[in-house]
Amino acid sequence: MTPILTKMKEKFPPGSYCIEDSVGYLLARSRTKLAKRVDAKLAAHDITSAQGAVVMMLASGNFSTAAELSRELYLDSASMTRMVDRLQKRGMLVRKPRADDRRVIDLHLTETGAALAEQLPTLYSVVLNQSFADFSVEEVTTLKSLLRKFLDSNAGDVPVAEKATSKQ
Repeated sequence: MTPILTKMKEKFPPGSYCIEDSVGYLLARSRTKLAKRVDAKLAAHDITSAQGAVVMMLASGNFSTAAELSRELYLDSASMTRMVDRLQKRGMLVRKPRADDRRVIDLHLTETGAALAEQLPTLYSVVLNQSFADFSVEEVTTLKSLLRKFLDSNAGDVPVAEKATSKQ
């Protein structure tokens, strides 16, 4: 294939990159804008949007450890530990060793945490409805569909590096 044909098929031609117009930048700014709005709504509950996400993920039953949450939310373990510590201090969750493997610590919502988890979808929906007021239902559906397509795609994924072996 000639270089001209290759360039015609490129969605992001080299040399045309502009940070303020990049997909990553726009996604990050959009996420930040939503998080700030959710933070404002959750201030009355004395938690942040990130902590709210942890509460909702635990309530879903799909995650039970800090390590699972760290992987899903792409947070380092130290940040997740601090977040879990804060939620535990506020009485939202407790840590319990797993019965069949005491090395694994499961996170469980308390009654207070579960009660908050029931309220969070409504609070998040209010923020989303306000934030997407200028969008049609079809536009929101298309946006979500495109984001799922991107998340499901393996194109461009970086393979997990093999463990380095030290030479002695």
